[in-house]
Amino acid sequence: MVSSHPLQRLLRYSRKYRREVWLASSCSVLNKLFDLAPPVLIGLAVDVVVQQQDSWLAGLGIPGVRAQFFALAGLTAVTWGLESTFQYAYSVLWRNLAQTMQRDLRIEAYAHLQDLELAYFEDHSTGGLMAVLNDDINQLERFLDVGANEVLQVVTTILLIGTAFWVLAPAVAWMAVLPMPFIVWGAIAFQKFLAPRYAMVRERVSLLNSRLSNNISGILTIKSFTAEGYETERVREDSEAYRQSNRHAIAYSAAYIPLIRILILIGFTATLIFGGLMAVEGQLAVGTYSMLVFLTQRLLWPLTRLGDTLDQYQRAMASTNRVMDLLDTAIALHPGERRLPVSNVQGDVQFTDVTFAYGGHRPVVEHLTLKIPAGHTIAVVGATGSGKSTLVKLLLRFYEVDHGRITVDGIDVRELAPQDLRQAIGLVSQDVFLFHGTVADNIAYGTFAADAAAIAEAARAAEAHEFIERLPQGYDTIVGERGQKLSGGQRQRLAIARAILKNPPILVLDEATSAVDNETEAAIQKSLEKITQNRTTIAIAHRLSTIRNADRIYVMDQGQLVEWGTHEELIDRQGLYAGLWQVQTGVKVGV
Repeated sequence: MVSSHPLQRLLRYSRKYRREVWLASSCSVLNKLFDLAPPVLIGLAVDVVVQQQDSWLAGLGIPGVRAQFFALAGLTAVTWGLESTFQYAYSVLWRNLAQTMQRDLRIEAYAHLQDLELAYFEDHSTGGLMAVLNDDINQLERFLDVGANEVLQVVTTILLIGTAFWVLAPAVAWMAVLPMPFIVWGAIAFQKFLAPRYAMVRERVSLLNSRLSNNISGILTIKSFTAEGYETERVREDSEAYRQSNRHAIAYSAAYIPLIRILILIGFTATLIFGGLMAVEGQLAVGTYSMLVFLTQRLLWPLTRLGDTLDQYQRAMASTNRVMDLLDTAIALHPGERRLPVSNVQGDVQFTDVTFAYGGHRPVVEHLTLKIPAGHTIAVVGATGSGKSTLVKLLLRFYEVDHGRITVDGIDVRELAPQDLRQAIGLVSQDVFLFHGTVADNIAYGTFAADAAAIAEAARAAEAHEFIERLPQGYDTIVGERGQKLSGGQRQRLAIARAILKNPPILVLDEATSAVDNETEAAIQKSLEKITQNRTTIAIAHRLSTIRNADRIYVMDQGQLVEWGTHEELIDRQGLYAGLWQVQTGVKVGV
């Protein structure tokens, strides 16, 4: 399927702003109408000087020369006043429209981005997506702010002055109009020529943003490996590539105006000479000749600004394609519509013959069947890469199963509204993410209406209250971006507190104590024993000591369940679990 031209895509999107567009466009046209009036007034003034009592104004019933000049002065004042009024109006309207569209487009693009599956984010860099949400949308705003008005005013100028020429002096009109087809052809040719170059500019800036975003996120690694010089050089290379792509585009766009000026010179000179000869021979009124000379300049000279306008246009169209491509990205995971309020969730979870593979690779989960009764605590263990964490992602429907089904209280998760499904599940991941904000804000994330007492209670349950109280501002302490001001164990305890405050009927602990010391882990385990009572709990664990009291333990190997039972039963079986237990504890099992 061939995608539409970016301008068509932008126009389709802007239909909801039809009223604002028409109002701003009308003011642009009216401003140009009154902006073109001074050459007409000059022509009338010359006509009064030459013809006096026989002037065009005299024919309108203003016989005296003095009265005619006062009339012209009044018309000039009104013209300039209206021109200024409409200039103010179109400036305000276009700028406000640009700001409104910028805001709405960014919000819509971001909201759509949030609805995309995790696989999309694995295929696209954070910096590239940031470039779309920031740079590309800002580029569109700059074009709407200035470029749209420029295009309208150039078109208005051509239509008004072209019509005036054919009415007043058709014999001279063709001389002024002669360069215009070449100017328009040049504009179209330049547009096609510049389009791929500006697409390359946007691609280069996206790569540069990706580099900067990755490097800032990985500054600890860069410093620890003393790679500052290496990374600076890579940023320099990307910056140079961006500069060169911009340089090539600028070199061609800058050539537009000098070439257009040559064509303008031809039209202006032809009008000046041949129109002057016709005035001398009496075939053309002197006032009309004066007006035509001025109008020729007003007709052709604004076309030189097409260079800048074209430059803005091409940049905006390259950005439009990138933004619209994001908005047009299909959502692979179609949301279900069946509602299941959290208060009604019992917590019965079942995986039935589930198979899943990432991006067409070999399955990481294969023909897996697993039943978790409501209120029970089960654990899933296994070597790294065995598919443990994938089960969590499938349950939360971050990815769609390739085969089989997952149900909550007997309902296929594909039928449930994602908000209801995820609201019923509290996830504590080993990869804890904290937002830049206070400790309290991060604990209350997702439960935004929680009061200070509830936040503190959740922190106590997660064994976090004590260290929070020792922070400089307690619960009001800023944790920094990604929680960088806190230790790994502190971040993990805040994540546990966040899940406790959410109070979900299903709790998922994905290596929830992997970043805490043994003492803290023991304290958290005591809290978790209370928290998990009468709640369905799925514990993904590497440390077997943390899950030995689970109602049932499932052992995974290469995407399949190979063992299950209680801790004691698995130890007695002397299989894979018993081997893992011996490796971790150093205690030999069996007889």
